[in-house]
Amino acid sequence: MKTFMERPQDVKRKWYIVDATDQVLGRLATKVADTLRGKKKVNFTPNVDTGDFVIVINAEKIRLTGKKADKKVYQSHSFYPGGFFEENFKAMIQRNPEKVVKLAVKGMVPKSRLGNKIMTKLRVYKGDKHPHTEVKPEILKVNL
Repeated sequence: MKTFMERPQDVKRKWYIVDATDQVLGRLATKVADTLRGKKKVNFTPNVDTGDFVIVINAEKIRLTGKKADKKVYQSHSFYPGGFFEENFKAMIQRNPEKVVKLAVKGMVPKSRLGNKIMTKLRVYKGDKHPHTEVKPEILKVNL
């Protein structure tokens, strides 16, 4: 018996669309990360990008549970002296809601070159309009 290993050139990719309206950020991010990675496919191979493309719409309507909306803080540093920046969730969702979803998904994919390649298949949009209508994406169900 031999172990099947998927080759990158043989991967068949689909397009999925997810509506983030009233979805919990973490639960949505895990479903999107699994789809991007291809974990639910029968031909999943850990060292090959076997995942599908995912479009997330209505990113500004995502929610957090409990008091996390008040307490969650995003931190970054510019690597210059005094270059430390902090921004809470409410300010970030007003300024850049796409970044909130991307950061949540990025934390759930591998931290390697493979993870960087996987993240290129994620598209996040603020409203319900997106420019990918010609690929006819399927709806991805995210259960609460």
